[in-house]
Parts: sequence; C-alpha cells; structure tokens
Amino acid sequence: MTTSSRHALVFGGSGLIGRHLILALHRAGVRVTTANRSRESYERLTEWLAAHGVTTAPADVRVDFGKAGLLRDHPSATTDVTEIHNCAGAYRFGMSNDEARRGNVHSTEAIVSFAATLPRLDRLVHVSGYRVGGQDHTTVPWNRELAEQTYSTLGAYEASKVESDTVLKALAQQLGVAWTIVNPCTVIGDSATGESDQQIGMAANLKELWQGTLTALPGDSSTFVPVVTVDYLARFMSELPTDPSTAGRSYWILDDDTPALPDLLARIGQHYQVKVPRLRIPVSAIKRLPPSLTGADPETLTFLSADRYPTGPAQTWAAERDLKMPDTTSSINRWADHLAAHRFGSAPEADRRFVQPAGIHTFEVGTPGSAQVILPGLPVNADTWADVARTIGQARAVDLPGLGMTSGRGRADWTRWLAALLANSPGAHLIGHSVGAAAALEFAATAAHHVPHLTLVSPFFLQQRAGFPARLTPLTRSYLKKVDPVALSKRLTGSRAHGRALASSVTDLRRRTVNATVASLLAATRDERWRRALRQKLAHHPGRVHLIVGADDPLTDDARRLLDGLTHVSVTTISGAGHHPQLTHPTETARAIDRAPAARAETGPSTVERQLA
Repeated sequence: MTTSSRHALVFGGSGLIGRHLILALHRAGVRVTTANRSRESYERLTEWLAAHGVTTAPADVRVDFGKAGLLRDHPSATTDVTEIHNCAGAYRFGMSNDEARRGNVHSTEAIVSFAATLPRLDRLVHVSGYRVGGQDHTTVPWNRELAEQTYSTLGAYEASKVESDTVLKALAQQLGVAWTIVNPCTVIGDSATGESDQQIGMAANLKELWQGTLTALPGDSSTFVPVVTVDYLARFMSELPTDPSTAGRSYWILDDDTPALPDLLARIGQHYQVKVPRLRIPVSAIKRLPPSLTGADPETLTFLSADRYPTGPAQTWAAERDLKMPDTTSSINRWADHLAAHRFGSAPEADRRFVQPAGIHTFEVGTPGSAQVILPGLPVNADTWADVARTIGQARAVDLPGLGMTSGRGRADWTRWLAALLANSPGAHLIGHSVGAAAALEFAATAAHHVPHLTLVSPFFLQQRAGFPARLTPLTRSYLKKVDPVALSKRLTGSRAHGRALASSVTDLRRRTVNATVASLLAATRDERWRRALRQKLAHHPGRVHLIVGADDPLTDDARRLLDGLTHVSVTTISGAGHHPQLTHPTETARAIDRAPAARAETGPSTVERQLA
C-alpha cells in the first residue's frame, strides 16, 4: 500500500497516544479522519496539532459508543478508510466494573463490528496493555464466574483491558477483520520535549517525589515498571499497517533497559535535585498495608511486578524498519521536567521549562534565552511574575536558587548561577524584585559590562526593614509551612483577592528546602551590614538603574538622600501598590518596566522620578 492511498480513521485521537499517532501519520503523509465525541473535543485536538506543526487538520466525524451504528451519520466519510487505529478507552483507576467494561470492552466490540463494514479496510490496530495478552479468546463471551474472578483479582481497569483483548481477537476472527495489537507499557512524554499531560500511574510517584511527600521507594531491585516514549510508540503504530506480516500479531512495546522502579525514582530524584527517600518497601509489604497508610491505589499494585515481557518480535520488527528507541535516561529526565514545570497538570502554558545553568535545576517561565530576566522576591515564585513577563514580551521570570521550583543553596549560588544563566545574553536587563534586586546588584557588581541596565522593584534595602517575626527563622518556617494562599495574600497585599495567584507559591513553600531558604533570606534582609553593602553597590554601579516602588511601600528618607546624589538612577512610584506590585498592579508594573525613564544627565538637577497611576 502506498502512502497516498492510506486513509486512517483514529478513535481516541484526543488522548496522549492518539494525538501523537495523528502527528506521526501526518508526517508520513497519511490522510487522517478522527472520530470525536464532541465538536469541542475535536477543536482542542486541532489546536494541539496546529501547535505541533500540522497545517492540515484531520477530518472530523462524530462518534457515540452508546448508540447503534457507530458512525451512521457519516457514511460517506469512511468508505475509503484503509486502517483503523483504536486508541479509545478509559484509563483510570477506581472505576466500577460496569464503567470499565463500557469504556474498554463495549467500545472495542463496537469498533470491530464497524470495521467489518468497511470495504477497503486492511488493518485494525488496537492499543492494549503490556500486562495483557496470552488469554484464550475462545472463552468469549466470558461466563459470570470467569468475569467475577478476573475483575476481583486484577481490578476494574486491568481486567477490562484483558477482556477487551480477548473480545477483539474473537470478534475479529468471526467477522474477518485483520488486526494488530500493540501492548505498550507506561507511556511517558515525547523523547525530545518530555511533553505529556497524563498524570496517573508513575507520574503520581514523580509528583510525590517532587513535593517531598514520598516517604519510601516502592519495590526492590526486581520490580519492573517499564516505560516507552509516546513519539516512539506513535511511529511504531503508524507503520504497522504497511506490513502484511504484522496482521494477527501482538507487539509488546517497552524499553527492557528501564531501571527497576526504586532505582528509576531515585535517578529522577537526583535529576530533580531533591531528597530521595532511603527507605524501600517491598511490594509484598505494600500489599499488606492499608491504602490509607501507603497512599497506593489497590488497583495499581498488580503493576508492581518482577514480570518480564515478550519484546523480541517488536524489537526485531523495529530494527528491520530502522526504528530506534530513544535513550531511556534522557527521555525520562525530559518527561520528569515537563511534569514538574507544568506543576503536574495544573499549569498547562507552553512557555514553562527547566534549564541547568551552573548545574542548578532552574525553573523559568516566558521567552527562552531572553536577555530580560525577572528575579522574583520573597516569599513568592516566578509564577507570580509570569503575566508581567508575557506583557513585557521577550522576557522570562526565573526562580532564584533554593526558591520556587529551582534547586540550589540560596544566596551562595547567586553569582555563578547568574553568570551561567546570562552567558549567552550580553547586554542583559536584570529585573530584580525585593531579594531578587539584591541578587541582581551582587551579580552586576562582578560583571557590570554584562548588565548595563538594572530594574529594581521594591528593593528591600532602600525600604523599611521587615517586622520582628522575620528574624525568628523557626517561627517564619512554621508560618510559611502552614499558611494558605488567601491568608498569604492578605499578609503580602492587604487583600484576600490574590489567593489564586499565590497558590503555586504556597505549594513551593511546603517543600522543606524552599521553606528553609525563604526563612533564612527573610531574616537576612534585616541585616544592616548587608543592606548597607547593597546601597554601596547601587551607588557604584556604572550602568543605568531604574527603581520601581509602590506608593504604599515607599523608599526611606535615608534612601532618598542617597538617591539625590546619584545621576544614573530613576524612580517610578506606582500609586496604590505595596511591596508586591506584580500581584496588585501587574499592568502598571509591566508598563513601568517597559518604559523606564532615562536617568538624568550628570549635570541634571535631581534624580528623575515619575508617578504611575
């Protein structure tokens, strides 16, 4: 079959595997039609495809698995379909048996029956699971005893996948439908970008590891939970219908070199630069302990196994097609980074990533590699500056070492970290907020030529010192560990209105290392020797400096007297703002940064000032 004659119908195209499969089919020049449950689902799919370079959207047909005649409203759209890819199904733990059967078994029956009506169909490719296969399809339909035993032993999700596998083979044989089954393992993100929006399974372990709530590593050296990247799986699937020899066969697609589960999680923890639990709990112990103690869903425990799988046929076929599986370690690290950068599904924006300046695992949001870099203050993170960075354009907000989602030791890392972060950005514009202003100044003092322009927002060393509790580090740590977003909003801005914007900052403050770094730096901001040293660095900086302060958090009289003698400094005051104008007045803050007034000439009368309403 030539590429030009191929017409693929994809069920489940809006899911992780389905989207990447459509992308692979498009790149191979295959015409694609997608069966979608709603117009909204189709529009989300085409949006994603367009963002990934698909200029010609697939055709759209409506599907309802609850009605007879699967695609009866679109008879002419599918008459020349040559292949069906079934990526549809319910992938979720905690389903009832009936819900799982509707999502996985009944949908498979409907698709096989529909496939039998297509006059030009060469192949039905069905996505199953790596712990499925080898069952006797002659037992279909299952009797009540077999069904009850299978579902009680495996749980609803895995049992429904086992049943759908047998149903497909039995019904396809009866109706004369040529089939191929792919049995993928844990499907992780794209090998190049790490992109994935799937948050169950191993992704849940990564979230616990990242947040510091994983108390022990599950399993032992024999616990094998293999992975495969979604782009490799998609390309494998896209080529199956082109080879007649793959009909009637099942392929286990997974990386045999995947480390044992506890070792895999330990490696990811080292990549995240977070503390990795030393304790390992054998699977047998996890199965005996109550779920309320282990946090493990009982349905997931069958996946914690030492079993190995018949990957030989898939490996042989892939080698014949020159399909090379991506490197496991780098692919897993990219996937782990994507999950964390997107806060495990709660922050879907595309402009979020991790970078590694000076070997420090660093989070940034905004334009990659931009020379305009925002350094957030305390106790907030880069997310609180994301809207300002996007409004400015060509800017990125970056969590300082030890803060937000960036690893590191705090202040001790600032200078070498910024030197690496800005290595490819000569003429950088550093925008430092509060303690970020101190980081910007300290780096500029060592590399003034690299930073001709500084913007310092709410520079704490020119304002009143924080109140008495800030110097009591244990008290600060306790408060920050327990505070909720609304209470933090009230404390930082005087209003409860910014709780949503601070939710991610509160999540970060729950992490022990971040909590400790924030408390330590808050105490340090009261140190008069540090404050005096920063004022001296400001006075001696040879480049242009723009100060932005809120009218409700003004410069001190001493700071005013210092600025009166500085010709390279300008000041903008934002009316109604306090110490965190990026929260209360983001538009005005962006405008102030973007339109910095020129500092006065050396012979001018006074420091340039302006009021921003």
